[in-house]
Amino acid sequence: MQINNKTLLSGVAVVALIGIGALGTLALQPKAAMAEAVKLQAPQVPSFADVVEKVSPAVVSVQVEIQDRANRRLKKLRRAPSGFEDLPENHPLRKFFDRRFGQNNEQFGQHNKKRSRPRGIAQGSGFFISEDGYVVTNNHVVNGGSKFTVVDNNGNKFDARLIGTDPKTDLAVLKVDEKRDFTYVAFGNQEVRSGEWVVAVGNPFGLGGTVTAGIVSARGRDIGAGPYDDFLQIDAAVNKGNSGGPTFSLDGSVVGVNTAIYSPSGGNVGIAFAVPAKIAKEVTDDLIENGTVVRGWLGVQIQPVTKDIAEAMGLEKPRGAIVVEPAKDGPAASAGLKAGDVILNVSGNKIKDPKKLASVIAAFDPNESVDIIIMRDAERKTVSVK
Repeated sequence: MQINNKTLLSGVAVVALIGIGALGTLALQPKAAMAEAVKLQAPQVPSFADVVEKVSPAVVSVQVEIQDRANRRLKKLRRAPSGFEDLPENHPLRKFFDRRFGQNNEQFGQHNKKRSRPRGIAQGSGFFISEDGYVVTNNHVVNGGSKFTVVDNNGNKFDARLIGTDPKTDLAVLKVDEKRDFTYVAFGNQEVRSGEWVVAVGNPFGLGGTVTAGIVSARGRDIGAGPYDDFLQIDAAVNKGNSGGPTFSLDGSVVGVNTAIYSPSGGNVGIAFAVPAKIAKEVTDDLIENGTVVRGWLGVQIQPVTKDIAEAMGLEKPRGAIVVEPAKDGPAASAGLKAGDVILNVSGNKIKDPKKLASVIAAFDPNESVDIIIMRDAERKTVSVK
């Protein structure tokens, strides 16, 4: 439909006439009540300002000086001749390589003794968990580091030393020895549910003190990172540099340690993974006390229980972990566990799959005795294992 000026003016005239008619009607009925303006009650959107104000002083940036990584890169360059070693001094490409690698180019085998050894700098996030300066971060943030610096949200820098790491859960603990009372946060005691609001605070792309919010998208995620995968999935924006930073519930408790993202592009796509608070607390307590993590070991090869196996064993549904082979002279073999046994329960912990069994056994101390309920020949038995 074509609209010309005449049509448009006619429409305006009609609107004007309707308006005048309405006003005239109101004028003839002065006692009529005026309609009230429409009002909507504002939705109760949560504010994160209070929790962020309280927890931000405990969240830090972690700077790691990595000597070996830079040296490995340099050695790789040395092993890859460019083919331009014999270019004349006045050649344009010679100038390019001089700018890129230095006039005494180490790639060309001419070591410059005046140059200092190259150093790589990695950055991540962390947070204080004690007043006396213990800091939690990721193992992959500090891995290979020779010097560690913690930077608080006011820009103050503190030297830190490495207390211990646990590659299997990708956690690490640093210690700042400067005598002062640091603001710290605590791990939560309650497990969060899918759909709960959470706040992530960290150092993405070196931008310290960055806050993002979202919800817990899922729990119990296995992303193939290690034998004890049990990640929280959150949709708060987490990017490179957030690693090791905390995820908070709205009461200020740490519910997870940001560890990984799913990102085909390298940036945030709304899928991030955090180590749950329960696992993080157990690991960091061990690291602070012993400098390492010591886990219980059952000594079995296990597989999931399929539907067919469950029916054959007399189980109402597939659950537990079936023993494929006990390790020779291992705890399970010594206690009498055999191939074909289905492990259903360990000291009151229901076993739904092999992943659950691994995490439950790992939580016990070596030499601790546990009662294991198994299904063997369609009968339930209890076996004590040390």
